[in-house]
Amino acid sequence: MTIRACVTGSPIAHSRSPLLHGYWLQHYGIDGEYGREEVPPAEAAAFYRSLAARGYVGCNVTLPNKEIAFSVLDEADDSAAALGAANTLWLADGRLHGANTDGYGFLANLDAGAPGWDSRREVAVVLGAGGASRAVVHALAGRGFTRIVLANRTLSRAEAVAAPYGRKVQPLPLGDVSKVLGAADVLVNCTSLGMKGSEPLDFDLSPVPAEAVVTDIVYVPLLTPFLKAAQARGLRTVDGLGMLLHQGVPGFERWFGVRPEVTVGLRERVVADLSAKGQLEA
Repeated sequence: MTIRACVTGSPIAHSRSPLLHGYWLQHYGIDGEYGREEVPPAEAAAFYRSLAARGYVGCNVTLPNKEIAFSVLDEADDSAAALGAANTLWLADGRLHGANTDGYGFLANLDAGAPGWDSRREVAVVLGAGGASRAVVHALAGRGFTRIVLANRTLSRAEAVAAPYGRKVQPLPLGDVSKVLGAADVLVNCTSLGMKGSEPLDFDLSPVPAEAVVTDIVYVPLLTPFLKAAQARGLRTVDGLGMLLHQGVPGFERWFGVRPEVTVGLRERVVADLSAKGQLEA
């Protein structure tokens, strides 16, 4: 019997998850399908409750439905519970389970792309306070960073993300970020600035220590202006594509019974798709 899973959200046509999971299904010779389902927020709760009736063993959840998906779970993993959002759902014993694998994908991408990036875990500087930022902050806190500075244009949003962590996470106006860059062991862009079609994230990286690692969760374009500026300074950089690839690993294993590997061949397949669509460059 063909095992079926999908990615859900609205809009969903742009999602590259079918490319990722389709590659793995073919590579491992699994009788499975992974498609897209356009699921507007108003229909999301009912859709996730009816996965089995629709013939699915589980699904991925993207914007804007992650919080809705979490709200209908029977069981949530620690990350989903901490973030109040789920991006990976699966059925087991008639119950709907959910996880949030964004933080896992973020850490795995850095572990693969910049081995030893966390040898110093003193200060992480995170730009932006949206949903992805919540997952990144949670992951960095779990990895043992002593201090996480969360800089955002609207300070109150940064304060809301920081609140559960006490003194470990320090909210800061984005305009004041230059004051802390000199202490950064890792610098993470979680804003949409620099994404294709958006204004660039433009500020002086000269205070960033030479040993620091700079990463951007944006992967369209693959090399953002932010990463280009970091490379011009000779800093180690990690692009955002690996976060997409690694966050898909736990779900694929749940649905199809094989823990897949993120390989050079997989990355090349997705990069070729980006290139074909003119999305490698800003």
